[in-house]
Amino acid sequence: MFRGIFQPMHWIMVLGVVLLIFGPKNIGQLGAGLGKSIRDFKKAISSDDDKAIEVKPESTNKE
Repeated sequence: MFRGIFQPMHWIMVLGVVLLIFGPKNIGQLGAGLGKSIRDFKKAISSDDDKAIEVKPESTNKE
């Protein structure tokens, strides 16, 4: 079913469509934003448990 889906011609076509949609100036900004997002995500996953945010439920006592 997915045999041959990652052939070089497919990647060239995808890159061509992306270039047409976003333009050559915005491709660098998209790449930089994606890289920053991935770095931030990795930092969040590998952070210590000491830095974890504790959420305590609010009391619902009505007097």
